[in-house]
Amino acid sequence: MIVVFSSFTFLFVFFPITIILYYIYKNRNYRNIVLLIMSLVFYAWGEPKYILLMVFSIFINYILAIILEKYSKIKKIVLNIDIAINILLIFIFKYLDFGILSINKIFNTNLNQYKIALPIGISFYTFQILSYVIDVYRKDVKAQKNIFKLGLYISLFPQLIAGPIVRYKDIEEQINNRNENLDGFVNGLKRFIIGLGKKVIIANNMALVCDTIYNENIQNLGTAAVWIAVIAYAFQIYFDFSGYSDMAIGIGKIFGFDFLENFNYPYISTSVTEFWRRWHISLSRWFRDYVYIPLGGNRCSKLKNIRNILIVWTLTGLWHGSNYNYVIWGIYYGVLLIIEKFIIGEKIEKIPKFLRWIITMIFICVGWVIFRIENLRDILGILNRMFIYYPFNLTKYIYNNYDLCISLIFMLFAIIGMFPIIPKISEKFKDNKIAKLLSYPILLGVFGITIVILLGNSYNPFIYFKF
Repeated sequence: MIVVFSSFTFLFVFFPITIILYYIYKNRNYRNIVLLIMSLVFYAWGEPKYILLMVFSIFINYILAIILEKYSKIKKIVLNIDIAINILLIFIFKYLDFGILSINKIFNTNLNQYKIALPIGISFYTFQILSYVIDVYRKDVKAQKNIFKLGLYISLFPQLIAGPIVRYKDIEEQINNRNENLDGFVNGLKRFIIGLGKKVIIANNMALVCDTIYNENIQNLGTAAVWIAVIAYAFQIYFDFSGYSDMAIGIGKIFGFDFLENFNYPYISTSVTEFWRRWHISLSRWFRDYVYIPLGGNRCSKLKNIRNILIVWTLTGLWHGSNYNYVIWGIYYGVLLIIEKFIIGEKIEKIPKFLRWIITMIFICVGWVIFRIENLRDILGILNRMFIYYPFNLTKYIYNNYDLCISLIFMLFAIIGMFPIIPKISEKFKDNKIAKLLSYPILLGVFGITIVILLGNSYNPFIYFKF
């Protein structure tokens, strides 16, 4: 069973024990060892048989990075070997069965699938490993000579399973020298509670709305119900993933680490390009620096630039999952970005900002339909009902689904939370002592509500754990 951040096991057992063991010691090396051991325990709790895979990844990349740095004449060969090993591992565990299925469909064969269980977080920690080795190759960082410190970077439990994707060069100095203090601890705890509230209070309720409607036969759904499900999923995936990132960043602060932000209110975007500057920032940044720019980026012909965009977004889709809908989703965004860049260009600025926002949100919602629904026929069925009106007695449907009715109330919180209203209010009153004092009971209230909800509900999935 996975120890998720929003579980009682994590909140009242693992997390407090880790904090106590960590702060018992003053020595930096001892604190790092505590974090390393607890990170491996955290991962082994959910995937005990795959802890060996992670240890192998740490060891092989540790050795190859040192060789790569020491022997400059063969460093390109070593880099290619390292990349091949990491890609091979992720292919075997994540894409092998998908590849066999594709071969069977294309060539009408009947090859057996291996049905290998997906190691949790393999996409995230593999990308972190690759960024480290490539940065050593580029001489942006020095190879880490202490295998335990490298192991800590790769396995650090706050961001291990669902990001953000942390680059070694961003926390290299922090592994050796970081400043744990009371302000950082308190701010980290606040950030964690905010993320926990996003996840439990908003995302889980939006998941119930979405799943309840999508579990119906599509033919029985009308346009209103479909749009509610689509919007609910858009809220679910945002508050689920950004909530996890908030918790990860908060836990990092508690232990003295400063992770980069992963979300910046993406649903206020007025273009698809802006959306991807605000959504899953660490992934977009990774593909930009390690795929897009090495391919030539935009410093090449228009045709090659289009090729580069399509390659990046096809890979982005594949990174998310081994199914055709993810590939379609990636290509969908690649095409939209190409249209915005090469066809619409600056003309988009002439459209009123509010209308640009509406259009962008419609495209984003269509994208989430493709992302969530694996069956192409069902995707087309939902899109058909989104844009061609089908009558539906929504009032009766909600009345007959009491849990759905309750969960829909939380959509109001989601609407408020998608805009940077609360941060602006906080910034305005940041020097107000009364406002500071009031923030503590408010956050305690949020924490209390999440505990009450968790006590009465075992429905607690994390979307990005399967990637």
